[in-house]
Parts: sequence; structure tokens; C-alpha cells
Amino acid sequence: MASLQELRQVRLEKIEKLRYAGMNPYPGDVTADQTLADVVGGFAEGKTTSIVGRVMAIRGAGAINFIVLNDGTGEFQAVVKKDDIDASVLDLFKETVDVGDFVWFSGTLFVTERGAQSLLVTNWKMAGKSLLPLPDKHAGLKDQDEVYRKRYLDTLTNETSRAIFTTRAKIISAIRRFFDERNFMEVETPILQNQAGGAMAQTFNTHHNDMDMDMVLRISLELEHKMIVAGGYPRIYEIGKNFRNEGSDPTHIQEFTMMEWYAAYATLEENMQWTEELIKHLAKDVVGKTTFSTWDKDGKEVEVNLDGDWPRLRFPDLLQQNAGLSIDAPLDEIQSKAREWGMDEKEITNTGRANLLDFIYKKSSRNTITGPAFVVDYPGDLKPLAQQNDDGTARVAQLIIAGAEITNQYAELVDPIKQRELLESQASLKADGDVEAMSVDERFLTAMEHGMPPMTGFGMGIDRLVALLTEQDNLRDVIFFPIMREREE
Repeated sequence: MASLQELRQVRLEKIEKLRYAGMNPYPGDVTADQTLADVVGGFAEGKTTSIVGRVMAIRGAGAINFIVLNDGTGEFQAVVKKDDIDASVLDLFKETVDVGDFVWFSGTLFVTERGAQSLLVTNWKMAGKSLLPLPDKHAGLKDQDEVYRKRYLDTLTNETSRAIFTTRAKIISAIRRFFDERNFMEVETPILQNQAGGAMAQTFNTHHNDMDMDMVLRISLELEHKMIVAGGYPRIYEIGKNFRNEGSDPTHIQEFTMMEWYAAYATLEENMQWTEELIKHLAKDVVGKTTFSTWDKDGKEVEVNLDGDWPRLRFPDLLQQNAGLSIDAPLDEIQSKAREWGMDEKEITNTGRANLLDFIYKKSSRNTITGPAFVVDYPGDLKPLAQQNDDGTARVAQLIIAGAEITNQYAELVDPIKQRELLESQASLKADGDVEAMSVDERFLTAMEHGMPPMTGFGMGIDRLVALLTEQDNLRDVIFFPIMREREE
């Protein structure tokens, strides 16, 4: 079998043949009368037209050749027959065209003896010569690592993969329509920031050369959104990239697409109701079903029905039931329980009380929730940007499905005095070694002191939602170009 380099060399020689014959292998003026989908939809036998697309298959080698074209909208067959095309033009076609090339054809629409709608070719030209071959259309890419590195070949040869990304686009469009129809305004906020805020996470750090200052990639959209609401826009949303410099697994990735929205004069209960309406709408009206197969943390397949009621479960109750621990327990008891659930000793020392409770909850309780269900009343220190309840919990909710967090929503804290206290407490934890604790953001506190309306907010990972609705067990399967290590050549 010829190597890739040998195949490439053969195709380079074909480029020279095209040039010698006076045909540009990479012309800049190729157009077609209609897309292949339009040809199929409005097929009219005897009509003269032109089409263009990538050659996916070539059958025949003598007096007649059948070529399958794909232009991204569909496939269509072109037929090159000896008696219907100039001999020199036919010879050049046979000598230079390979599967993977982009080719323009003109001719007349007709139906073959076997009933296949086709174009009888009278002329052709190269629209873009490929130098490397495509994977076998039926076998596709077998190596999963190669799939992630060369997604363009995967979607070209794998209909299932191609459908996933089409569905992803439809889901995002439907989300936008859902909020546009409810009078939300779409906004954009900076990815490069002076300091991270809005979540507990480690950052990717960089440096702004022109201003000579250190900066970070954002970990959340929250703080800027609240400041925009303070500026007089009562309902806003954004779909954008966040970056968290943490571990990765099938349900976590460092660069991910986030959707956040904020609504003034609305409650957390309304927030949860909109969340339920949105996800049920996406399932029923975009994907076309309400029951989905997904996978839990242990890789076990789980069936989830998004229809019906979505119950509310309290964080303190789950912790007590599944770990035998009260959120009011002394710190040494919480540390001991974290040790029982597998936290590293060094990490225990450097982790604050709220994050210890969260670790124990995730290990003991979250994985047991098939859902969909909202977990409410998280420890207040864990949610310093949310309204605080009198019992030490925060007015927050997380939608859990198959043990995974799908959404995160708050009754937002707008009290600048309480907000400063909570952020200063977080800063103290950060100084003591808790790398995920927040810092004090004076810019945000100043905006809050000027006045923020009562509001509720919501965050959702788009990648995780798409994985659920397309029944994929790895976020990399719903991301066009997931982060990969450099390959050793």
C-alpha cells in the first residue's frame, strides 16, 4: 500500500498536468446555478445547469463514469459519458480527478436507466485539488484520537457525528429565540480580564504586553452581567467561552461554552420554571423526544425522562442522608468526613469549609440523583454572590441530571455591605491556600454600591447540555476542536 507521502506526490504531479492543460487547480471564480439540495428538491429532467461539490466516490473507468458529489447541503450524481463530452476533456478528468477533489460540472439533468436523478456532464473544471486522500466513507476514522484532531474528516465521513453538530447549532439557535421572545437582550463581555470573578475556579493567566499588566481568561460571565443590569437593562443573556484551568474528564473541559442570563424583578422560583420550560422545549421541539440515554460518573448507562415534574432537593438533607454530616458540623468533623470520601490530606488542609462540604456532597450525593431535579440551599460560603438564608445556606439551585450539574441559578445578592463581607471572607480563604476561592473585586462592589435591582441569574454549560440531548458520554464528542496534547511525531 502506498504511503501518504507517495499518494501526495502523485497528486502533486496531477496538479502539474492540470496546469499544463491550461486548467487552474485552485480557481477563485467557481460558482454554481444551485445547491445540490436545490437540484434534488426541484429536479427537472432536461434542464441545463451547473453544480459543484466534493467528489465522494467515482465508479466506472471506461466509457462511462459515475461521480457522487457532496456540497454540504446534499449529494447528487454526475455522469461523465464518452460520447457526450470532448475526448481530451474526458481524458484530463480521468487522469487528474480523485476522491476528495472539488469539481465543477455543467450539463443536462436526466434520469438513468436505474432511475437515479443525475447530471449528464458536458464540461467540467477543477474547483480545488486535494493533496491527501479522504478516509474510507464507510469505515471513517477508526482512531478516536484522530477523530478529535481531524474533526473535518470525521464530519465528512460520519453521518452520526455530522448530525451531532447540526443539532448543536439548532439547540443554540433555539436558546437564543427562547430568550429573545422573552425580551432578553444579547450582550458581549470581555474574555480578557484584570481579575477573575463570578465563580470558584483556577485561572489561565496571561500578560498584556501593551499595557504591561497581568491578566486572566474569564471563568464566568456573572459580574459584568450584573453591572450591565445595574446600568438599566433589565433582561440580558450571553453565550460565550469560559476558561477554567482545572482537571479534565469526559464531563469537564478547560475551554467550554457557557450561557448566562440575568433578569431584574424576577425570583429564583421563576428562574427554575423558565429553566424547565427551556430544556423541555429543546428536547421536544428541537431534538424530538423527552427520554434520553446518558451515563453516570461510573460509566453506567442511565435513562432520563425530561417530561413530568422536576422535584426540589435540599443540599443539607442530602448531605445528612448520604454522608451522615450536618452542614453545621465543626471543621475537624468535616475534614474527617472529606478524608473518608477520598480527599487528599494536603488538599484538606488548603480547602475551606464550604468547598469541603461541596466535595463530600459530590462524592456522596450528587451521583445518586438521576433527576431531573433541582438541588437547592447550598452552603452560603460556597455561593458568596447569592442571597443568604438565615440558616447559613444560600438561595441557589442547581439542575442535576444523571449526577451531573446542568444549570446553576441564584437569587442574586445585591446588598453591597453583605457582598463585601462575603468576598473578604473568600479572599481570606484564598490567602490561606484555597486556590478556587474568590478575590475582592472593587470594580464590582462599586457598581453594586451605586445600586442594583433585585434579580435572579442563571448559568448553563452548553457543551454538557448538547451531550445530554445528543446522548454522548464525552464532551469532546460535541466540540468541534477539543483541546489535545501535542502529538509526538
